[in-house]
Amino acid sequence: MSGRHVAVLMGGFSSERPVSLSSGAACADALEAEGYRVTRVDVGRDVAAVLADLRPNVAFNALHGPFGEDGTIQGILEYLEIPYTHSGVLASALAMDKAQAKHVAKASGIPVAEALIMDRRTFGKEHPMKPPYVVKPVREGSSFGVVIVKEDQSHPPQVIASSEWRYGDRVMVERYIAGRELTCGVMGDVALGVTEIIPQGHAFYDYDSKYAKGGSSHVIPAQISPNIYQKIQTLALKAHQAIGCRGVSRSDFRFDDRGPGEGELIWLEINTQPGMTPTSLVPEMAQHAGLQFGEFLRWMVEDASCLR
Repeated sequence: MSGRHVAVLMGGFSSERPVSLSSGAACADALEAEGYRVTRVDVGRDVAAVLADLRPNVAFNALHGPFGEDGTIQGILEYLEIPYTHSGVLASALAMDKAQAKHVAKASGIPVAEALIMDRRTFGKEHPMKPPYVVKPVREGSSFGVVIVKEDQSHPPQVIASSEWRYGDRVMVERYIAGRELTCGVMGDVALGVTEIIPQGHAFYDYDSKYAKGGSSHVIPAQISPNIYQKIQTLALKAHQAIGCRGVSRSDFRFDDRGPGEGELIWLEINTQPGMTPTSLVPEMAQHAGLQFGEFLRWMVEDASCLR
């Protein structure tokens, strides 16, 4: 595979552009070190023409957010017959829509939290669900637009229905799950290690906690019982397969172990384009499994295909 031409797709025009540029730069540097001929492509509306001119052997998709991980760029790559990394058109579109992904996960026996799907413009003076609950945009990533409503909050968050809101009109109102933030990556048909995420100076694992240096600490392997650890790996692989993902994905969970018994474990969502920045989780999981960053990316390039 060394010497082959890899176009690293990064940037784009979603809210997650800065994250994508960071992921893409890290991947491009590592792939060059592995011996690939790399072209860095800052994706714009002319990406189809750019790729048709470049004709790379593989497109490494380091885009995040709408257009990059919702099936759109995947469809363009299918049309151009350029093999690409990560999931295909259908799985990408399905995973990006939190409501539809939750339906599939629940039907597959994966435990999910109770939720309502609403038009954010219908938010009024009454809570749509007994607090505490979480409001999330249906089709965003990196915790953009996430609002946690606490038990003592007297009315719904006003920002949701305001003109300041920039994250689409469909929102998910989901029961808040207290406890620990856990996540597990999948590589092909193998579940990687389970990581506990501990935000530092942040109320939850928000954008800054994800990407700012020191914004969170990652504990891998997570210090939980072997039974829960294995259950998370099983559920992450099950979600990956049920939604039809390929290559690498990452499932996020909440685990409330404060009461008696084993505790409540809830699957939150699946990410088909996990970050590849210096603070990202899945590269750490791969390293924990014995794969250095360059080896991990090489596996993704070799796994690339069309009709995913």
